[in-house]
Parts: sequence; structure tokens; C-alpha cells
Amino acid sequence: MLLRVLGSAAGGGSPQWNCGCPVCAAVRSRAGLPRTQSSVAVSADRRRWFLINASPDVRTQIEAFPGLHPHDDRTTPLEAVLLTDAELDHTLGLLLLREARALRLYATPAVHKTLCDGSGMLRTLERYCPVEWRAVVPGADVALADGLSCRAFDVPTSKRARFGAEVDHGRVVGYRLTDERSGGTLVYLPGVQSLTPALRAEIEGCECLLIDGTCWRDDELVRLGLAGKTSREMGHLPIDGPDGSLAQLPSLGVGRTIFVHMNNTNPILLEDAPERRIVEDSGMEVAMDGLEVQV
Repeated sequence: MLLRVLGSAAGGGSPQWNCGCPVCAAVRSRAGLPRTQSSVAVSADRRRWFLINASPDVRTQIEAFPGLHPHDDRTTPLEAVLLTDAELDHTLGLLLLREARALRLYATPAVHKTLCDGSGMLRTLERYCPVEWRAVVPGADVALADGLSCRAFDVPTSKRARFGAEVDHGRVVGYRLTDERSGGTLVYLPGVQSLTPALRAEIEGCECLLIDGTCWRDDELVRLGLAGKTSREMGHLPIDGPDGSLAQLPSLGVGRTIFVHMNNTNPILLEDAPERRIVEDSGMEVAMDGLEVQV
């Protein structure tokens, strides 16, 4: 199984267009790498690819990755899109795929309902191309292609739903992907508020974990005067702190841990930042666009 990080930043990318924070300023001055918004592509055979989330940067991301380029006609290696939630930074790219002959979409009923009746995004997309929705049921194994399967799992969140009513299950999910031939396992979890016992069980022992790295500190945006909410209040477990992800993850026996979905304010985006050294000294990694992981 091969995973390609198409975009490694949170919503808005890095640098974010309307932000002059120290990290964005450093990236603009070429002291850090720019990053597009969070998405990955996964394949078991390097011929058929599955996107997990479709960011607003999807066109740029596809052009940057030859594995997703079309053949002589308009047949493409893109088999389907899997969604972790209905957030705009994970779904706006669906509209940019409207030239497809058809689009297969894996999403929970809660996410599907939000995209149909809340934001109306799927109703718009369906006016351009057929959309085949396949319901994702947390806990159920799904065969994606020969040798590749996935299982979604619920990710509890108290984050406000911007569209539609609050629901208990399926509003946010992570995916555990398995290469049936090698037995290799990979977990993609770009949004997590708390590592509950159930989530720890999903992560435990996987060969590679790509996990939410939105903020370094819980009060990161508050300190910078950019928001009135903490990282946790916005649905994201911070990396630092006695109960942050950096402290909790080593006990889960993960082979390789990579932070994704970094907010533009997060200092780990800068290679020379002390926070980046702390992450790397712990044996963990910070994703960049174009990173490839083989399991």
C-alpha cells in the first residue's frame, strides 16, 4: 500500500492568504515550505487511487502527482473519494472534480446529508456529473480494490456543526486502511479532539499513523489574537502539553507517526523551530506535500 500526502496543511493552507502571523511570514520569506490543504491519495497497486478528502487545492495537487494524471483519453486513475467529514476544506474540491464522467463517493449518512441538505454541495455537483454515494458505516470493513480495504471509525467531537443538525455518530470519522496481501495497516486521522479509549484501540499497533497536528499549543490562536477558542474547542487535540498527542501517542505501539493537517500558525511547519526539533527528537515526523509512505 502506498500513500501520497497531497496536502499537509489545515484549512487555508500555509501561508494562509489573510494571515501575517510569524509562521506565515516566515513561509512567505522562504524560511519554510508552503503547503496546500489536507488530503491524501492511497493505492494498493499504484494504478487505482483513492482520495481521502478533496481539498480546495485538489487540481494543483493532482497536477503535482503523476500517479493521478489521466491516460490518453479522459480515463483517470482516480477511483473514488472518501470523506472524513463535511468541512469545507475537505469537500470543496469535489466541485472541482465536476468534469468527471462519474464520481464515486464514500461518506457516512451524516456527512452525506450535510452535503446534500446543509451546504447543498452535492446537489450542485450532481448537476454536472453523476455521483454514486456509498454509505460508510463505522466499524464495517469495506473492500476498495483488490488487496485494499478500509474501516471507518467514529471520532467524537463537540465542534459546532456549521450545516444541519448535530448528530451523535458519523459526523467525523477516521480510516484504518489495510493491505490485505501484506497485512500492513495505516490510520488516517486528520481531525481528533480527544484520544478516547475507543480511538486508542483503533490506532494501537498500526504500522503508520497520520494524525491531526493542527496546533502546537491548546491556546495557540488565542495567544496570537487570531481566535477566541482553544484548539480543543475547535475540535483538535494539541500536540504539546501533558495530555497532548506528543505525550499520549508513544504508548500505542505505532510504527511510524506523522503529523498532518497543520494550521498555518503551528511552529512545527518551520524546520528550524524548537517545536519541530521536539517532534523529531521524539521519533515523530511532520508531513510535507508530496511525502510518500509505503506500508
